[in-house]
Amino acid sequence: MSHALKSAQQSQSIQTLLEAEKEASKIVQQARQYRVQKLKDARAESSKEIEAYKKAKEDEFRAFESSHAGTTSVAQTNVDRETDDKLASISQSYDGNKDAVVKKLLDRVVLIHNELHRNLKKADS
Repeated sequence: MSHALKSAQQSQSIQTLLEAEKEASKIVQQARQYRVQKLKDARAESSKEIEAYKKAKEDEFRAFESSHAGTTSVAQTNVDRETDDKLASISQSYDGNKDAVVKKLLDRVVLIHNELHRNLKKADS
């Protein structure tokens, strides 16, 4: 019976090992599920933080924009005034010089020199 007793003890030991393995497998599975849940929670939390930061920066930008809106309109008015002054100056310059420019152009167009072109002279020599 010693052999039967030994076999029963081995069978009991094997059964204990199998149960321990199942328990360990359950613990590993629970740890994996816990890790996955913690990652999901961390992602959700970081998304909330990102949204809060984004909202804070947008509010900060709107406040900055509204506090500088007057400055922008004053600058735009100054630029518009300078543009109008420059356009008036250019128009005045155009009106004052257009007759002289047209006369110079017409003088050049109707001015005729009866001589051969310089390249033609070189070719003949």
